[in-house]
Amino acid sequence: MKYLLDQGLPRSTVEYLRELGIESEHVGNLGMAQASDSKILEAGRDNGWVVVTLDADFHALLAHSHATTPSVVRIRVEGMKGDRVAKFIQQIDQTIHGELSAGVAVTMTERRLALRRLPLLASVSTNDPNENGLTEPR
Repeated sequence: MKYLLDQGLPRSTVEYLRELGIESEHVGNLGMAQASDSKILEAGRDNGWVVVTLDADFHALLAHSHATTPSVVRIRVEGMKGDRVAKFIQQIDQTIHGELSAGVAVTMTERRLALRRLPLLASVSTNDPNENGLTEPR
């Protein structure tokens, strides 16, 4: 499994991941620092990478496009240094490696890991203010 780290994550994470035996690239090191979220998803899909981000927009793009790849991991803890981000990714890789290969949208916080299989489906309509725009997993 290879991971593509979005711009909001520290570039140093790549080195920490390599020390852990996990392949990764940072968009900034690939000349994609200014790339749109759609272009980053496309690069992930084309290269078989799991996209790792702090940005909720990636899950929304997956839902609206009905994409089945790439897997996207959203980390919902901000301000982490590269070594800590690497530990999060290592934990994700060890816990749900097979699911990442199959195509999932993952959200990870300090205490919780949630995943939904791709494709995600956008909600038809709702009056529920707690609705997050995605359906429950099938």
